[in-house]
Amino acid sequence: MAQVIEAEHLVKRYGDFEAVHGIDFSVSEGACFGLLGPNGAGKSTTIRMICCLAEVSSGRLTVLGHEAHPGNLTIKRQLGVVSQEDYLDPSLTVRENVELHGRFYGMGYREAKSRAQELLVFLQLEEKGSEQVRSLSGGMRRRAVIARALMGRPRLLILDEPTTGLDPQARILVWRKIRELKQEGVTILLTTHYMDEAQRLADDLVVIDHGTILERGTPGDLINRVVGTECLEIAECDPGYGQSLVDSIQLLQVVSDWQGDSLMLFSSDMDPVIARLQEEKLLPTQYYRRRASLEDVFLRLTGRDLRE
Repeated sequence: MAQVIEAEHLVKRYGDFEAVHGIDFSVSEGACFGLLGPNGAGKSTTIRMICCLAEVSSGRLTVLGHEAHPGNLTIKRQLGVVSQEDYLDPSLTVRENVELHGRFYGMGYREAKSRAQELLVFLQLEEKGSEQVRSLSGGMRRRAVIARALMGRPRLLILDEPTTGLDPQARILVWRKIRELKQEGVTILLTTHYMDEAQRLADDLVVIDHGTILERGTPGDLINRVVGTECLEIAECDPGYGQSLVDSIQLLQVVSDWQGDSLMLFSSDMDPVIARLQEEKLLPTQYYRRRASLEDVFLRLTGRDLRE
C-alpha cells in the first residue's frame, strides 16, 4: 500500500530546543492515522512540517511522494487542513466562506458554487448556507470548517482536534463523515485529546511525548500490549491497602496504576486476579470491572500530571 506520509529520523529544532527528536512513522493511503500526545508533546510541530509551514531540521519527511519543505505548493494543493481555530470570516455567509476557499484552489465561479453546495449537503449544512457564520452554533461552525477544508478535494486531510467543544450529537455526525471520507480514499491525519475518538476512528496511531514516539500500533494492539484488556478499578483506595492488593497478585502479570485516589489493576484475564484477592480476603466490597481503553494506555505512557 502506498505511503502518504513517511518520516525517517525527523528532527525539528528551534535554536537550542529540540521539539521533535528523530521520530519515525508512516501513514498508509486511505487510512486514518492518530497522532496522540499531551500538550507540548511535539504534535503541532510535526503537523507544521507536514503542512510545509516549518522547515525540517534534519531527517527525511515526504508527503504525497514529495519532500516536505516550506513553499512546496505541490503538497499544499493536495492538503485539506482543519485547524483548532476556525478562521471563518464572520461577515460572510456559510456558503460564501466555503465558496471563497474553492477560489483559492483555482476553481471557477460555477465549479466553486457547485462544490460548496455538494459539501454543505454532505455535512448537513445546506439549510444554513445563507446564514452568516456568527449566527451558527459551535458544532455548525466546526462542520463549516471541515467543508471548507474539503473544497480542494484533498488527498490528505489533517484534522487537528476536530470535535473539541462539540456536543455528542455533533461529534457522532463528524465521526460518521470521517468514516465516509475514508471510504472515498481520503487519507486522514487525526490529532485529538478524546481517546474514545481515536479508539473509534484511528486505524493506526502513535503516542508522542517530549518529541519522542513512545508507542505505535492499532488501538486494540496498544491496549493489549501496554495494559491488558480488562481493568479492575477501586475508588477511594487507601495507599496501604492498595499496596497489599498489588503485592498479593504480583505473580499474575497485573499492571497497576494510580489515578488520584483510585487504584487501577489491568490484566488480560481478570478472573484469576479476582479469585486470588478473594482467597486472600482482600477483594473490596465495591469495585468496577470494565474493558481497558486507549485512555488507560495514554495515561500509562504519558503520566497524569497536568500539562500547560
